[in-house]
Amino acid sequence: MTKGKFMTADEALQLVKSGDSIYIQGSTSIPETLSDALARRLYEIKDVIIYNAFAVASRPAPYCVPELKDRFTLRSFFVSNSVRGWIGEGYGSTIPRFLGEVPALFRDGTCPVDVALINCSRPDENGNVSFGVSADLATSAVECAKVIIAQINPHVPFSYGDPVIPLSRIDACVEVDDPLVEVPTTEPNDAELRIGAAIAEIIPDGATLQIGVGGIPNAVIRALSDHKDLGLHTEAMTDGVLPLIESGVINNRLKRIEPGKCVASLALGSRRLYDLMDHNRDMIFRDVAWTNDPFIIAQNPKVVSINSCLEVDLTGQICADSIGERIFSGVGGQHDFVYGSSRSEGGLSFLAMTATTNKGLNKIKPILTPGAGVVTTRFQTNYIVTEYGAVNLRGKDLAERAKLLISIAAPQFREELDREAARRFGYAYLRLR
Repeated sequence: MTKGKFMTADEALQLVKSGDSIYIQGSTSIPETLSDALARRLYEIKDVIIYNAFAVASRPAPYCVPELKDRFTLRSFFVSNSVRGWIGEGYGSTIPRFLGEVPALFRDGTCPVDVALINCSRPDENGNVSFGVSADLATSAVECAKVIIAQINPHVPFSYGDPVIPLSRIDACVEVDDPLVEVPTTEPNDAELRIGAAIAEIIPDGATLQIGVGGIPNAVIRALSDHKDLGLHTEAMTDGVLPLIESGVINNRLKRIEPGKCVASLALGSRRLYDLMDHNRDMIFRDVAWTNDPFIIAQNPKVVSINSCLEVDLTGQICADSIGERIFSGVGGQHDFVYGSSRSEGGLSFLAMTATTNKGLNKIKPILTPGAGVVTTRFQTNYIVTEYGAVNLRGKDLAERAKLLISIAAPQFREELDREAARRFGYAYLRLR
């Protein structure tokens, strides 16, 4: 790598031209200095497309300001906090796609990538850098991009797997000193702790875990401390798994895919997690097209998928990405791991939520809220869990499902749900009373 490829952010962004399509790395590794320079560059160019996906940002995206609304189009694969307001106001939009299938859109040219903006570690002794905090879509975007612009950042850990590239492949490097966003471990409340205990009781020793993000997944993790020989093959690695790794509960001994190693596509945690990742060959980060491939997931035994949702109807349809018509997040890997676990020998999937919202509204509904999207279909749901228990819908007909789901609804809503179930399913339901 020649010194001539090191430059300021504004100089580097001169490589972006009108009509370009730009991918901006996500997770907790948004290249903020480059994003700021891109916002300044957009005043000089036009007809730019910006792709982004799951990310946790420290602030709103700097290019999402009204005066730039006609200079670029935001096309997001996941509505994260940095762009949620912009999309909510109708300035940008989302592309519905299972996260594991997004890399194919880059690779086959459906969503072409001209420029990739990424956040990289310092080079190792072999002249390679790593962008492994966010391998997810970054791997395919870097592979397909005509131009790669990178922050070289001492705060980015050097993680192994797909996100390792030669420094010589990068077209423009900008040295920065930008700490990564840290995501604190969400403390589960009492209801979430009951959910976690109910799920952990069903998880067998030797399971390979996929664990989502938030209070409920953290509650499950806390309840697994007495389990043995667990493995980790997940989309997002969080601080929550660290105690299980450090105690040896997660040892990956029985996995068939990458045995002995924790596998993830991105990281969301604190400096403690990032430091543990740094030059740690027992942790492997992969392209999300690989980590989320149901047929790869299924090769591990006893895959257990644990994800949260927003609401469920009486037939077992799951909404996890929207509140009515408002897109709140994205599909992520929920579908991929629900399907993968169903194909795994001894696999289980759990979709969990508290029975009511923070405002006391019911989340188990006769029908989904109008406009709500179905992320996991009724044909795929297995265990549904609230603080009132866990029910398994596998092999159950619609009337049986309704009865089971009503049993884990908040008590004040069960009578209403019972009436709606009787109206909808008739005698097939009434005979179950």
